[in-house]
Amino acid sequence: MTDQEKHLQDLKEIRSLMEKSSKFVSLSGLSGIITGVVALIGAALAYYRLQQHWMQSDGGRFAEYSSFVHNTIPVQLGWSNLVFDLVAIACGVLFVAVVASTYLTVKTAKKNGQSMWDKSSQLLAVNMMIPLAIGGVFALIMIKQDLFGLVAPVTLIFYGLALINSSKYTLHDIRYLGFAEVILGLMNAASIGYGIFYWAIGFGLLHIIYGVLMYFKYERK
Repeated sequence: MTDQEKHLQDLKEIRSLMEKSSKFVSLSGLSGIITGVVALIGAALAYYRLQQHWMQSDGGRFAEYSSFVHNTIPVQLGWSNLVFDLVAIACGVLFVAVVASTYLTVKTAKKNGQSMWDKSSQLLAVNMMIPLAIGGVFALIMIKQDLFGLVAPVTLIFYGLALINSSKYTLHDIRYLGFAEVILGLMNAASIGYGIFYWAIGFGLLHIIYGVLMYFKYERK
């Protein structure tokens, strides 16, 4: 190894140490894959529940479904159970995804010799939770006002903003996932009534793609 190559190697190591001290770089790519798979399962369960409701409804009740997703008339009797089931599925998916992501991230942090709850991870958590909390409250308001068709785009947009806002405290690659989520949410807002499919793409497919890329880029080696 020449002196020039040795100096370049030293600079790379110094840069890596500085990045670890200022950013939380132990996000797990596998957690992204698991989150995506769980989200796809949740979307499939939600779609099955919707199909079940349609089959149990009288003929011609598609107009009621149209009003449900397009918010043209108040929600009719019987939709409250459906809404509860869909919210329960979403909460279940969120719980499993958070537990799996936390476990794998802790494992990755230990492997990298990085504390799970240092200053960088705290800044990451705060900057991610602020947009998520605001988006969550906004989504609950949409549900309270029977504006169900806006729940999916709202959650996608605010989740994307949370990723973008917190990207300066972790791997920069997460910013691209954030932009993709925001764009997907805006597309959904322009085509109300297809929220479950946009959810499946945003929280399912995009997470799997992101997780695979992160795994091969940072963890496999």
